[in-house]
Amino acid sequence: MPQTIQIDQVENQKDLTTFILFPWQIYQGDPHWVPPLIKDMAAKFHPGHPFLAHSEMALFLARQGDRILGRIAGIIDRNYIEFHQEKTGFFGFFESIEDPQVAEALLAQAKNWLKTRGMQKMIGPLNPSTNDECGLLIDGFGSAPCLMMPYNPAYYIPLLEHGGLKKSMDLYAYLLEKETFRDGRLMRITERLMKKDPDLSVRPIRLNQFTDELKLIKEIYNQAWSKNWGFVPMTEAEIEDTAKNLKPLVVPELTLFVYWKDEPIGFSCSLPDYNEVLKHLNGKIGLIGGLKFLYFKRKIKKVRVMLLGIKEAYRKKGAEGILFAQTFRNGTALGYDHAECSWILENNLLMQHGIEAMGGKRYKTYRVYETGL
Repeated sequence: MPQTIQIDQVENQKDLTTFILFPWQIYQGDPHWVPPLIKDMAAKFHPGHPFLAHSEMALFLARQGDRILGRIAGIIDRNYIEFHQEKTGFFGFFESIEDPQVAEALLAQAKNWLKTRGMQKMIGPLNPSTNDECGLLIDGFGSAPCLMMPYNPAYYIPLLEHGGLKKSMDLYAYLLEKETFRDGRLMRITERLMKKDPDLSVRPIRLNQFTDELKLIKEIYNQAWSKNWGFVPMTEAEIEDTAKNLKPLVVPELTLFVYWKDEPIGFSCSLPDYNEVLKHLNGKIGLIGGLKFLYFKRKIKKVRVMLLGIKEAYRKKGAEGILFAQTFRNGTALGYDHAECSWILENNLLMQHGIEAMGGKRYKTYRVYETGL
């Protein structure tokens, strides 16, 4: 008689290590999977992480005897609930063998955990929030994910959908390539625009004034993105933590502010695709990993346009194009020849049309699911 599937909550360091390392079992032999840095994953679950200052998270493992079959997290973000005025919880960090019973048991555990805490709806996967990795890859399995984008086997789609989850929102990733980038027209338009309106200007981030720059980023971020689906204002501590982790990766010429007169009205952040390095490290940095990092860092040819936003009052005036044009100009001068713009909400038609006008092609789709509780 086969053993039943047992769902256990992670309550000690041994189980947490098992939770963190489980993806290595799922993705063994997958050429497109990029192992995350183990220390970075562990930091997300540390009680001192700034996200957990306003959130609860419970981690669960699916077992059959001594064998680990899957994992999931139940997540309650009180800032999300307050901002959206809805009792919605999340599930995240979902991984499972190809077995509907395992996925069903994991989802049922997450639903039950959220429901007993007063939640009326569940969305996900979010790892652990909309300010981090979002969605399940549902289209575009033929290449590796870009930096800070999720990846999963195709069989996860039926696992979640057979578990009763429905589409909440799709998120798109666009690929821009130097050979097909329609830069001529964009450059001419932005040059005419800046001549016509000399109050518009663009500059790179000043890393030697990083604290002051973070204040500008927070101001713009919380204005430019506030009406987007799933938006949650980032706290000071979250912005500082994110910035601390990303600062060593920042190329100043690729993180830009756009101004109208003396007012910062928008910014964009593009980072080299360090996944091209991480795929060689197997989750560990160490001495050997550090040497590999320095070696493979020089071979990166792709960037990810992670953030690009303009304050609402200044949209449709060409500022978005100025940021794209300057990023392209600076990026190609530095030797990059590909860019991923992600993620773009399926209802953000203005951004989609703008990227497509530059020659961008949608090549990956991620889905956030939902279900009532």
